[in-house]
Amino acid sequence: MKEWLINILTYHDNEPLLFTQLYFWGFFGLVLLGYSILYKKNSLRNGYLFIVSLFFYYKSGGYFFSLLILSTIIDYSAGLIIASTRKKIKRRFWLIVSLVMNLGLLAYFKYAYFFTDIVNQLFNTNFVVQNVLAKYTNSWFGTSFDVSSIILPVGISFYTFQTMSYTIDVYRRKLKPVKNIVDFGFYVTFFPQLVAGPIVRASEFIPQLFQKFQLTKAEFSYALFLILNGLTKKMLISDYLSVNFVDRIFDNPSAFSGVENLLAVYGYAIQIYCDFSGYTDIAIGLALILGFRLPVNFNSPYKATNITDFWRRWHISLSSWLRDYLYISLGGNRKGRFRQNLNLMLTMLLGGLWHGASIRFIIWGGIHGFSLMLHKLFMRLKWNIHTQNWPGRFVSIFITFNLVCLTWIFFRASDMHNVGLMFKQIFSSFHIGVLLDFIKAYPTVISLLLMAYIIHWLPSSIKEWYRGKFINTPMWLKMIIVIIVVIVLYQAKSSNIQPFIYFQF
Repeated sequence: MKEWLINILTYHDNEPLLFTQLYFWGFFGLVLLGYSILYKKNSLRNGYLFIVSLFFYYKSGGYFFSLLILSTIIDYSAGLIIASTRKKIKRRFWLIVSLVMNLGLLAYFKYAYFFTDIVNQLFNTNFVVQNVLAKYTNSWFGTSFDVSSIILPVGISFYTFQTMSYTIDVYRRKLKPVKNIVDFGFYVTFFPQLVAGPIVRASEFIPQLFQKFQLTKAEFSYALFLILNGLTKKMLISDYLSVNFVDRIFDNPSAFSGVENLLAVYGYAIQIYCDFSGYTDIAIGLALILGFRLPVNFNSPYKATNITDFWRRWHISLSSWLRDYLYISLGGNRKGRFRQNLNLMLTMLLGGLWHGASIRFIIWGGIHGFSLMLHKLFMRLKWNIHTQNWPGRFVSIFITFNLVCLTWIFFRASDMHNVGLMFKQIFSSFHIGVLLDFIKAYPTVISLLLMAYIIHWLPSSIKEWYRGKFINTPMWLKMIIVIIVVIVLYQAKSSNIQPFIYFQF
């Protein structure tokens, strides 16, 4: 019993705590058990969920939870100091301190190798990256962590942007600082959305810390629907397509025809959508059961009629964050068209770099930036396709969808060499005759692809109809549906752990 308990409480890097594991749902059940005792008193509730969230992050990312605590202390302190002074220079100084500390940690863990390689190539130097955190941990605590490599802490990009939004909003006088560090720590660490979003603005979440718990029967049913929907997206569609199709072709594109490469691109497009939106569906559902409302993060992005519309639908919490805290801070569209285009491009380039320390992500961001500039030009020249009629809407969606899909190649391919191979196969070895053989060889893959895209492109009214039907069914029938879905998902479950794609960001 003692060994079992120690094993449960110990972090194992090959067994992170994921929504798709039965272990997580046991953990969540125990959390709810304790929550049912404390939920009526806000201070106890917030403190309890703060401790639970720290444990969740420890089980997901190990000793990096110390960085999470550091970010919490930095931004809590900066917020209090900024709010307590009227001197603009002092307020700006502490804002800069907060930004430098947050971005410095993010840059060190995420971009140390990238920037060191650039410096070494430009100046013919031979700098070597060392894991300073591991080095000092070994020195202070007698551990034996590898100092020769830096491991990216899970979710650092998400919680860094989240804490930065708090400090910036306090500086802009849009938000009053949180007085209690436990309340603030709970905001930073709230476990449903901690490691892969959505990125929750302080102005949206912090007021909820002081509100009474409220959850209607319809909201509970909606939360249950979201959780089942998210698990189905992740385990039935995303993981299956990844293991049985997408990974094989992206790992060796030259071994497959152009048709197969293109289908793999379409496969990855729906895989990453189901993976990421599946995570946020579960996160929103879990938070709602605990009485907290998180923002919508996806809105059928492949229905977008132009690239601007796509970014209003895809990873909404990030795109709106980049707009409000980067694009507008750079000047937005207030300083002429040239500056507007430059600000757009810089925002998307940095958005690409946020996703990963590689030239591939910068190119991905650059293509989206250029496409946004082009769309604004077309709008000014009135060259836009009319989407009020179905032929115009179809053409607009078709062009936008394929543009987005082709940019996913830069996002998914392992390196620029494979990017080149994939484009080469698609545009020079496109043998349509292979399609029939492929359908015969991969009937399950094709069926899942078609099913996923058909559901994605269904009219919103139909989705609202079957969601409403689920919400209004009796509880006994809901439980039967839950049991059936769980059985199906665990039959389809991959034998290997499939982390959520956005954990790496």
